[in-house]
This record gives sequence, structure tokens and C-alpha cells, in this order.
Amino acid sequence: MNVPSELKYTREHEWIRDNGDGTATIGITDFAQSELGDIVFVELEEAGYEFTKDDTFGTVEAVKTVSDLYAPVDGEVLEINEDLEDEPEMVNDDPYEGGWMIKIKMTNPDQFKDLMSAEDYQDIIA
Repeated sequence: MNVPSELKYTREHEWIRDNGDGTATIGITDFAQSELGDIVFVELEEAGYEFTKDDTFGTVEAVKTVSDLYAPVDGEVLEINEDLEDEPEMVNDDPYEGGWMIKIKMTNPDQFKDLMSAEDYQDIIA
């Protein structure tokens, strides 16, 4: 499993990248996409949607199941990956780059440091 060390992770298998300017990028992990199987549809909240940690910000539909996406920190959606509308399989092919889901403005950046490191995340998926 690919678990990039520069990212933080949640027990619900989301990853988050601090972009260094008060914003962050969020998606699902390589482990999550492999467990879901072929992803056929991604539905995301639109720009401007405000949420708190653990709120849902969308869903991922695979051939076998539908899974909610949970926010790792408080924030506001700045941008969604519109490419996933036509190519949801990008989440399977490249979950950390082309398959990112939302970019947010973090409203409580201190929550970021409380998330799991790559090593901690690897321990729960091992």
C-alpha cells in the first residue's frame, strides 16, 4: 500500500495535505480505494460548503457499495475536483494526486497536527 509520509490520515481512510497557506487538499487513501474496488461515481459538496470535523463532505460509489467521506478537520470547501465527475476511476488510479477530492480553507488548523502520521496509519491497515 502506498502511504505517503508527508500526509496526515484518519481512521476513516481519508488523507489530508497541508498546502502551507491555511488550505488543505483531501482525498481517500490507496487502502480505501483498493477496499472499495472500482469507483464509478463521486459526489462532493460544492464550493462554499462549511463543515466541522467528522461531517460528511460527499460520497464515493463503487460497484459494490457507497461510502461516506468524512472531514478530517473543520473547514470550508474552496474547490472540488471536477475531473472526477467524468473520470471517477482517477481515485483508483492515482488517489493522492489526480484523484484528490476537495480543497478546503481550514478553519481550525490546530486539528491538523492531531491526525495520524503515515506510520500510525500503516499500523491500523496492517
